[in-house]
Amino acid sequence: MSYTHKPTVIEAIAEKLHLVPDLHKEGDGRKAMRAAEDGAEISCPPPSQWDNWVEYDSKSWPERKAKEYMLVPTACFNCEAGCGLLAYVDKETMEIRKLMGNPHHPASRGRNCAKGPATLNQIQDTDRVLYPMKRAGKRGDGKWERVSWDSVLDDIAGRMRKAIMEGRNNEISYHVGRPGNDGFMEWILRAWNVDGHNSHTNVCSSGARFGYAIWEGFDRPSPDHANAKFILLVSAHLESGHYFNPHAQRIIEARMKGAKLAVLDPRLSNTASMSDYWMPSYPGSEPAVLLAMAKVIIDEGLYNRDYLENWVNWQAYLQEEYPGTPATFENFIEGLKKEYAHYTPEYASKESGVDAAMIVDVARKIGAAGTQFSTHVWRSASSGNLGGWAVSRTLHFLNVLTGSVGTPGGTSPSAWNKFKPHVHAEPKPQTFWNPLHMPNEYPLAHFEMSFLLPHFLKEGRGKLDVYFTRVFNPVWTYPDGFSWIEALEDESKIGLHAALTPTWSETAYFADYVLPMGHSAERHDIISYETHAGKWIAFRQPVLRTALRRMGKPVRYTWEANPGEVWEEDEFWIELTWRIDPDGSLGIRQYCMSPYRPGEKITIEEYYRYIFEHTAGLPEAAAAEGLTAFDYMQKYGAFEVESNVYNVHEKAVPSADLEGASVDPENGLIVKNGKGVGVEVGGKACSGFPTPSKKQEFWSKTMVEWKWPEYRMPAYIKSHIHQETMNRSNGEFVLVPTFRLPVLIHSRSGNAKWLAEIAHRNPVWINAADAASLGIENGELIRVNTDIGFFVNQAWVTEGIRPGVLACSHHIGRWRRQQDPEANRWAANRVNISKEGKGKWKMRVEENIQPYESSDADSSRIFWSDGGVHQNITFPVHPDPISGMHCWHQKVRIGKAREGDRYGDVFVDTDRSFEIYKEWLAMTRPAPGPNGLRRPLWLNRPFRPDEKTYYIA
Repeated sequence: MSYTHKPTVIEAIAEKLHLVPDLHKEGDGRKAMRAAEDGAEISCPPPSQWDNWVEYDSKSWPERKAKEYMLVPTACFNCEAGCGLLAYVDKETMEIRKLMGNPHHPASRGRNCAKGPATLNQIQDTDRVLYPMKRAGKRGDGKWERVSWDSVLDDIAGRMRKAIMEGRNNEISYHVGRPGNDGFMEWILRAWNVDGHNSHTNVCSSGARFGYAIWEGFDRPSPDHANAKFILLVSAHLESGHYFNPHAQRIIEARMKGAKLAVLDPRLSNTASMSDYWMPSYPGSEPAVLLAMAKVIIDEGLYNRDYLENWVNWQAYLQEEYPGTPATFENFIEGLKKEYAHYTPEYASKESGVDAAMIVDVARKIGAAGTQFSTHVWRSASSGNLGGWAVSRTLHFLNVLTGSVGTPGGTSPSAWNKFKPHVHAEPKPQTFWNPLHMPNEYPLAHFEMSFLLPHFLKEGRGKLDVYFTRVFNPVWTYPDGFSWIEALEDESKIGLHAALTPTWSETAYFADYVLPMGHSAERHDIISYETHAGKWIAFRQPVLRTALRRMGKPVRYTWEANPGEVWEEDEFWIELTWRIDPDGSLGIRQYCMSPYRPGEKITIEEYYRYIFEHTAGLPEAAAAEGLTAFDYMQKYGAFEVESNVYNVHEKAVPSADLEGASVDPENGLIVKNGKGVGVEVGGKACSGFPTPSKKQEFWSKTMVEWKWPEYRMPAYIKSHIHQETMNRSNGEFVLVPTFRLPVLIHSRSGNAKWLAEIAHRNPVWINAADAASLGIENGELIRVNTDIGFFVNQAWVTEGIRPGVLACSHHIGRWRRQQDPEANRWAANRVNISKEGKGKWKMRVEENIQPYESSDADSSRIFWSDGGVHQNITFPVHPDPISGMHCWHQKVRIGKAREGDRYGDVFVDTDRSFEIYKEWLAMTRPAPGPNGLRRPLWLNRPFRPDEKTYYIA
């Protein structure tokens, strides 16, 4: 409903006397004011007006100046949620003036957190890289020269062609932080026939992934928070993890309908502060709490018998654990009672510090919620602890017990809610297995052991001839960053390092090429994530290129619309692939042929056009508006492929798969040609889950066969930082470094001025009682000693963290050296790095953040000087021997800063870090497994190679 403000008498007199501008007369700009006053259009104009939207320029005040905009949808890249954005393009200057929410995005629905609008800062960053740069001195010396894209592409393509022709395919590696493009790199890397994908998963989510995968094959949860009656979150996921905004919206919706929220987190996060139950558990003890809840549900009969009886492999459990016992459901329940008799609420309370009565209360609330019980864990406890994967495994146990798997208000497997694109030319799986990425010591890892790469190279396990890093900054983000510097500086280990990045970073300083790539509003991608009980696809598109196309001024390549010579990754990879195989003799070029123009190189618009034309329901929705599928996605930026996705495991097995199949009468497994194709439940042939039993696997034969029989069932694994290992009298604490402040974004906050202004320091959280016992005052400098060095930071004395635990946010503590190009000056200190003997590195802050003159007037207004402390670089690697997850939590010793210590000081001994790597490596139980396998065939693996590579020769 439209509303027009009527001026008061005072306003009218003031306007006539010209004391204030006349905002109520008809005339220039009146059209803009009407639009801005028209109800819902205040927050978002209708799509019919996106080509020509007029509103007042806020910066022209008090002059009333109308601006004509074109609104172009794209998607955020500042966390994994991929929320929708609408870019306002000034049609006069062709500049993006602001980014708002896109209401046509099914997950974010027009709402954004602070990180979305801050994309504008990244685009306008005065320090961004605009042209391809090549090192001019030794690697890491900080000397650079501008070069042409043709020379870069020819150089890299030539090296890769030689490596492929010589069979050195495993010497080509693509290492990515935030992926951002579904399916594209799988298409490219398989076209090259390289097992070259390396990711950051093992410093992010491997622990959670494995805990889910060993249950149901799928390795990520997708909670239907909006329809839940009870919600249980482990850690501060809601306000600072993946899917923050889409999940937050839906949790609020559920709470408005009466749902209750419980949070397991040692820190009083923003999420915990809004919960009904805050359970400040000791880090790593969460599985004990969750199993105690499971015991209450089992003992009090609050479980869902129908789901357990039909969808859990309890027959295998009884057969293996109680041979000769009748395979009845009642005997299964009795077995469960025996298995978890030890996990009383009192025991869990002793381990965790969580009140036993609260554990019982929450367990009963979970049982009462039944199938409307949603859960989530991603990082935090699952990524911090030795055996952290037990957190997600025991959390999912609660979903299984209540039958809240795939139900309205429950928690589904992620793949049910994730769109998978179909490309025009599908290369065969690669015929190589890269042991630098997936070594035999970690046959169950989820996934590549990326953070161990410097140590693998140091051991001589192999070398890299061409190494790409994309949206990836391990020197700063990963543990043991000085070991990364040592590896990156050694040309005998890494022959050519090309950093694909929009801005300079601590890792790019040690590259051979720094290649400028576009931010989220300057490139194409498709995105689809498990944000709710639906399946959607969003289109991240280069805003200015799309605007020019709409205005009848199309460009051939995205860089022609971007600032400087900033390319987009997709076009870079297509062009590079084309040049690797100039005559087609390697069989690579064929995959880059246009599906519409035979023999010609595919364009980026053709690549996405084909995908959209083969997306279920999209061509029909587009045709209804007289549009092509590609034009529809350019117009709206998103499409909901499917809504209300539930109980996919009950989907019928295709009749063709049942021909010649047999059914096991004991467990209902449907087998054809030696492989399970489904499971019979209630007389119906269902697709089930991608596990060996096609059911939820309470009892895991895989864990037995792969040498971990003690974990064949959900269990509590005491962490490497368990209280038993702590010497309190010596100032020992567990440090939790896995949380981040809600507005920060890994490396990408550094060039976002609005975000840096909000959050730019990371003091060490310490409980007031602990601080008092050590005589530490709030704001006082302390030295935090790790197993390989130390860092000096300020103490923040608070009641917001449980005693015995410290916490320090990551994503702060950016730096550059004197010789490095000026970059990220909103967030980065200038430091001096020196070596004080073999393997001994020291970092000291020489210059804090300061105002500077630039084309952005705000750079001279910087009022803060604190850039925080780089803590991650002082951590040794802690690879979990099963999931492969880096166990982030640190056993540290703290005390007051010593004489000569300065804020931000860092010291690390990389020789000691290598010794710790070998200590943790010795905990593994390497492949081969059954039949000489490197890895279970049923367990997921990214960019899955040919099945023959799974066998150790």
